[in-house]
Amino acid sequence: MSHLNWEKISSKYIVKENWATLRVDTCRMPDGTIIPDYYVLEYPDWVNAIALTVDNQVILLRQYRHAAEEVVLELPGGCIEKNESPEHALRRELLEETGYEFQDVEFLSELYANPATAKNKTFCFIARGGKRVAAQKLDKGEEIDIELVSPEKLKELVLSNAFGQALHTSGIFYALIKLGLIT
Repeated sequence: MSHLNWEKISSKYIVKENWATLRVDTCRMPDGTIIPDYYVLEYPDWVNAIALTVDNQVILLRQYRHAAEEVVLELPGGCIEKNESPEHALRRELLEETGYEFQDVEFLSELYANPATAKNKTFCFIARGGKRVAAQKLDKGEEIDIELVSPEKLKELVLSNAFGQALHTSGIFYALIKLGLIT
C-alpha cells in the first residue's frame, strides 16, 4: 500500500506543549496534488486495561473530563512517558490510579485514536490477579472514584453505552471476547 503514502514536504509546529501539540504539514499526494495545510495533533501514546482483581472484579474509574464537561466511566490507564514501554506505563498507571498491582498483564490491542488528525496510539491490555498494595497516588488535577464490577456487569455496562471513551469501549470488547463473554 506504499503507493498510497503522502510525502511530507514541510512541517511547522503551531503549539508545542505537554498536553497539546499541533503542527501543520504541507504534503504531496501520490497523484502530485499538494495539500498545503494539513493539521496534525500530537499526543503521547496511551495505555488502558481491563484490570481484574484476584477475586475477579473489574476495576473501573469515574472521573470528570473537562473537554466533555461531565463525569465519565472509564478504564484505568494514562500516558506513556518518554522511553517507557506500554506494559511498564500500564503497571505504573494502575498502581497510581487504583493502588493495585497485577500478577499478569496481557496485550489486547493497539489502536489509533483518530489517524486522520491525531498521531498517537492506545495500547490496551487485560491485567489479572490484582491486589491492592497502596493508596491512590493521583496526579494534580485528578480526582478518581474506583468502582468494582463483575465481568458480566462490565458487559452489561458496555452494551448499554455507559462508557464515555471510545478507545476504552473497544478495549472492553477485546477483553470480553478474550474472557469468553462475547463470541
